[in-house]
Formats: sequence, C-alpha cells, structure tokens
Amino acid sequence: MRDVIRWKHAALLALAVLAAGCSSNSKKELPPAELTDFKEEVVLQKQWSRSIGDGQGETYNMLVPAIDGDTIYAADVTGEVMALDRSNGDVKWEKDLDLPVSGAVGVAYGLLTIGTLKGEIVALDASSGEEKWRARVSSEVLAPPANNGDVVVVQTQDDRLIGLDAATGTQRWLYDSTPAVLTLRGTSAPIVTNRLAVAGLSTGKVVALDISNGVPVWEQRVAIPQGRSELERVVDIDGGLLLSGSTLYVASYQGRVAALDLDSGRQLWQRDASSYAGVAQGFGSVYVSLSSGTVEGIDERSTTALWSNDSLARRQLSAPEVFSSYVAVGDLEGYLHLLSQVDGRFVGRERIDSDGLRARPLVVGDMIYVYGNSGKLEALTIK
Repeated sequence: MRDVIRWKHAALLALAVLAAGCSSNSKKELPPAELTDFKEEVVLQKQWSRSIGDGQGETYNMLVPAIDGDTIYAADVTGEVMALDRSNGDVKWEKDLDLPVSGAVGVAYGLLTIGTLKGEIVALDASSGEEKWRARVSSEVLAPPANNGDVVVVQTQDDRLIGLDAATGTQRWLYDSTPAVLTLRGTSAPIVTNRLAVAGLSTGKVVALDISNGVPVWEQRVAIPQGRSELERVVDIDGGLLLSGSTLYVASYQGRVAALDLDSGRQLWQRDASSYAGVAQGFGSVYVSLSSGTVEGIDERSTTALWSNDSLARRQLSAPEVFSSYVAVGDLEGYLHLLSQVDGRFVGRERIDSDGLRARPLVVGDMIYVYGNSGKLEALTIK
C-alpha cells in the first residue's frame, strides 16, 4: 500500500519513511499469497480484446472504462480515448488528447468527460469524439467526473467539489473542504442525481450537496481517524460510491463499510472494514474487497459476514463486481477471480493481463469487461 500513499507535507514524509524503515527491519513484509488450486465450475470465454494505448501507466492510476448504451469508452494515461462497440470491440472513434489523463472516464447525456493531472476537464461528444469544451479546476483529478445532463461534478485531489455547466464548462459553484494531512493517492468518483451531488472525502466523511448551487444538504462521517501516527489515521473514502435505489453504499480505508439513506444521509447500518477499492451489491448482500486482500460477503439485514475468503491476501484486489451468480475481482498479477455469492468459494479464474487488474470490472447483461493495467480491454462471457 505504500506506493499509493500521497503525502501532503515533506516533514511528515520524512518521519513516516523513517517509521516504515524501522518497521520493515523488525518485521519482514509477507509476499502476496500464492494462488491455490480449486475445482473449476465456471469457464470464462473471451469475446473480444482491444489494446487501449499505455493503459494505467507507471503511476497508481485508476482509469475505469464507462459504458453507455451499446458503447464502451476507455482512455489511457497519455490521453488516448476510444469508443468501442461493446458487443464486438469494433472501434467507433478514437482521439488522442495528448494529456496526462488521471480521471477517466465519465459518460452521460451524450457527453464524455475526462480529468487530468494538470487539473483540466475535457468534454467530448460521446457519439463522435469531437471536443466540446475544456475547463480548469483547482488540482489534479483522479476520478471520472459525473454528469446529470445539466451539471458536471468534478472531485479534485484536494477534496474540492466543482460544479460545471454541462453545455459550456463554465463554473457554477465550488464546495471547499479541508483534506486530511495524509491521504491515499486517489478519490472516489462523485455520484449525481437530479437533486444531489454526493462524494466521499479523505477525512472519512460523505457529503451531499444541492447540485444546483453546491450548498451542503447533509454530511455523514463513515470513519473516525484513530491511532498515534498520521499513517494510522488515514481514513480515505477512495473506493467508488455505489447507489442502489435510495441506498448509498460506501467503504473507507481503516474505517467502515456502511449503507446510508440517500435523501437524509442517515446511517442504515455499518460494519468495521478497511477498503480502498470499494463494494458491490446484489441479492440482499454487499461484497467488499478489503485492503488485506480478503473478500467478504455481508448480509444487509443482519450486517454479519455471510462468508470471508482470505485466499487472496496481499494481492491488491480491485473493487468487486456482481456477475451472474458470482462475485468478480481482479488482482495484481492480472487474474480475474470468480467467487460464489453463496459461500465465497472460488468457481472460476482467468488471467487477463500480466501487468495486473486494478480497475473495477464492468458488467452488462451476460458480458463482463475487464481493463488491464497494460491497456488490454477484454470482454468475456461465461462459457
């Protein structure tokens, strides 16, 4: 996890490096768990594959593709953007922005939006790739912007939320928040509705704003910083927020996984957890990739663990995704694992990209889309 830490102050960096060095001398770090054999019950079959430039690049980017209708959109770290027919992988259009992309991609209402390390937002016509506008924000953008057709909401690394006019890119409002002293490198992607813009912050809070003017409607703390060192007090909400009906699911690093009422922010339930990847939901259960490498299935009614699979310890898992009757999750060696939703046992496995799978898989119908770190975008079905 050290490579995903972003430092706010050089003094803290020096102290933390010293502490880490002492820790590594006294206790050797364990390697990623070796994969164990299992009886294969499900076979994944590749439908198509396409290379998207340099993929995630050398830094810890989380460039997740986006699907709208029959098109899947993906971008690489250098600004290569592609729109593909999601059924067969045929290229509909491609564009080279020649920009350091770090927040990609958001798509809705015919607009594709991308954020960069330089604090730029680029909006493209989703059907043609034609550039519509560019806007400047306060700092780097590490998650895709969200769009409700009227306002594009951007979350920056410094915990600001900015509302831009979807037609012109003109700034409508700014929500300012003081970030934590030490944070993970990343932010969760905001979620927008016709009324609200919702985001998770580095302080362990979730905030909901009136999307028309940026005024806070509610805020809820999901995690409370604890411990003596700044490292121990990191409680970022970096995994993507998940909205299902009127319930908002959220997980924080060194904090909790929780369900909130979207309209009021009221906490429906919570459970101690540490995740920088995020959650999935389906069939009355919530699934979470823990920072330890454990995948857990949680019963929403009782908030107890239905099952826990720790066989992927320290394998730097992606966020989970529900696929048919299974839970899909990627790892640092590029394996896509399928686990049973019933008891968490392994039922299938396929290696996609030897450089690793960091981005959350996407599922539409009977197809799962996986974007590897090297830039390989692959569509698979169950054979």
